[in-house]
Amino acid sequence: MGRLTKNQKAIAEKFDADKAYSLSEAASLVKEFSRTKFDASVDLAVRLGVDPRKANQMVRGVVSLPHGTGKDVRVLVLCNPDKEQEAKDAGADYVGLDEYVTKIKEGWTDVDVIITTPQVMGKVGALGRILGPRGLMPNPKSGTVTMEVGKAVNEVKSGKIDFKVDKYGIVHASVGKASFEASKIEENAHELLSTLMRLKPAAAKGTYVMSIFLSSTMGPGIRVDLKSAIA
Repeated sequence: MGRLTKNQKAIAEKFDADKAYSLSEAASLVKEFSRTKFDASVDLAVRLGVDPRKANQMVRGVVSLPHGTGKDVRVLVLCNPDKEQEAKDAGADYVGLDEYVTKIKEGWTDVDVIITTPQVMGKVGALGRILGPRGLMPNPKSGTVTMEVGKAVNEVKSGKIDFKVDKYGIVHASVGKASFEASKIEENAHELLSTLMRLKPAAAKGTYVMSIFLSSTMGPGIRVDLKSAIA
């Protein structure tokens, strides 16, 4: 085994990898253990007792984090001219249709969220093979296919995120930045966990939440005590 770095030694002295910490303690530790030169993202990983291969056990939804993600979300709105000004006034970074459809077909996907209207889904649907694997495909369930494009842009910019359980039964989501106060990280994480609890599939049997880990970019995963987190 290689030697531990100075930072790794400091973390090892304060952190027990086998211990489950309260959500409040985990939020404080994740800040303390973030040693990157940039403002690291704080992520929550929740393993669920579901089988994502079965449609009636799929867990997917949206949540508005009370303190936002701390990330500057780049939003593209694909719409007809009558909705362009509404999207621009709401703060969309890119607005248009045919020119962006062409750019995406050529490989451009330099955005975080794409919002569109039902009328243009015929054109947007053709981009599914490009946008789908990148998690950028607009979907009515996540509120990104809507006539209220201005409202959708505002929500995304202010901290609304969508999440989906992966094939391993895990939900990964960003719940803030290491620069956030620990209480804000805790409140954002609690909001996501509360939403996951409300979305428990009726077909899911046994233990629903198997494990919860909180971590920062390049930081250790901190196990969160289940009872304290989902009470």
